[in-house]
Amino acid sequence: MILGTQLIGGREAASKHGHFHAVNSSDGKPLSPAFGEADPAEVDEAMRAADSAFDAMRHASAEKRANFLEFLAEEILALGDVLLQRAFAETALPMARLTGERGRAVNQCRQFAALIREGSWAHLSVDHAQPDRAPVPKPDIRKMLVPVGPIVVFGASNFPFAIGVVGTDTVSAFAAGCSVVVKGHPAHPGTCELLGRCVMAALQKAELPEAAFSLLQGRSNDLGRALVEHPLTQAVAFTGSLKGGRALMDLAAARPHPIPVYAEMGSINPVFLLPGAMKERAAKIAEAYVGSVTMGVGQFCTNPAVVLGLEGSDLQEFLQGAAQHAALVPAQTMLHRGICEAYEAGTAVWSTLEEVSLVAEGAQGSSQDGQATCRIFTTSLEQLEANEELRREVFGPCSIVTRCRDAGDMLRFARALEGQLTASIHGTPEDLRQHAELIRILERKVGRIIFNGFGTGIEPCPSMHHGGPYPAASHSFFTSIGVDSILRFVRPVCYQGFPQDCLPSTLTDANPDKAMRLINGSLTRDAQV
Repeated sequence: MILGTQLIGGREAASKHGHFHAVNSSDGKPLSPAFGEADPAEVDEAMRAADSAFDAMRHASAEKRANFLEFLAEEILALGDVLLQRAFAETALPMARLTGERGRAVNQCRQFAALIREGSWAHLSVDHAQPDRAPVPKPDIRKMLVPVGPIVVFGASNFPFAIGVVGTDTVSAFAAGCSVVVKGHPAHPGTCELLGRCVMAALQKAELPEAAFSLLQGRSNDLGRALVEHPLTQAVAFTGSLKGGRALMDLAAARPHPIPVYAEMGSINPVFLLPGAMKERAAKIAEAYVGSVTMGVGQFCTNPAVVLGLEGSDLQEFLQGAAQHAALVPAQTMLHRGICEAYEAGTAVWSTLEEVSLVAEGAQGSSQDGQATCRIFTTSLEQLEANEELRREVFGPCSIVTRCRDAGDMLRFARALEGQLTASIHGTPEDLRQHAELIRILERKVGRIIFNGFGTGIEPCPSMHHGGPYPAASHSFFTSIGVDSILRFVRPVCYQGFPQDCLPSTLTDANPDKAMRLINGSLTRDAQV
């Protein structure tokens, strides 16, 4: 089932320009088969195929696109253990985690199917003409969101199912009516190919053009560059590092016709420990904190990398509890050797800085085998502010507990924060009232504020926002998780003075699909007779 070929608009292509292998994360040995490096001609073919299929995709009925997404969910599940076993070999993610993530990917398909059937996401609005209005007659004006065109998706290394070939970016683009070209992640190309074949099969079942999807594989940065720079690409979705996301943003901005890059690029996700909660349950918070730091070997963009608490006995109790729980954490294999090497290098730098102390370590792992050791550090706020290295995301199971003298220190740190995906506040209701200024500051800095919890573990529901001000994301208005992610791949079009038979059906007075619309300022599904 895995051939190592490019999947380009319904056909398979055996690349002739170099090959690479996936690596077994457990033993470092190459996995079969060899995968070809996509070349510029294949990029052009994929983008032209996507463009040729775009009109059919955008004019397909909501029901037809919804059926396609439900067929895709069925195809993913039909792979069974084959998909889980290949993903385990390529990522070392535990089977329980992979099974849960597969469920999330399947549920995303079904959520978007329900969303486009319901229809309100398109923001349909109608304002009827008032020809007798004085002093100026009012024309008939109608508006809706329409898909923008071919989308390029860069999948994440740490979510091979939910933020990958069949992840939120791809599924939301399809739901909007776009065609999609995915750049497979070179760390798990076999998983990518299996999922790419699911998309191809679902398009066939739904009787939608196979040219609407391509999967290009390769390790070269030139492949990503070519996809972003191709003139038929209309938007880009990316999940990964700040360095990678910023490079794509710069490429997109430098095009003769710039396009948006919706990049989610990581965060240090500060945690604020307020006095009331610390007096009540410092030890319990410490246990939950270590669980969050080490969840998924710390390979989450919402990992709590910096914690701030007030100096004193309560913070000392928290540190002691964190040390006890961290010491029990086994060494765990990271996604691939490169990530583990970067983790070791990052925490090594922290260890060399003045007034930075290692509070506790978990069981020692072999970095040569890609195993990471949990590490909890502590420092003063002054040192955290003075050393940029301490405020830079280190991907893995590590965190820094920062000692503050008073609440003013926390406010000062919050005001100086760059954009973040999340921030967490542990407190009592009275703490929240007394520290309302902290919340007001974080509202300007953060995409999601969590009370008495941590950012790890995201619920993909309509109310979820996964994004934040730069550099957490390239555009703080949009989410990369949840059904509102569809809004990245659409734009409004206004129709003025059109006859009924020349309008999109959902904007006609008859409203045959009973879509939710704003009619002269009032929401209704009714036809306008």
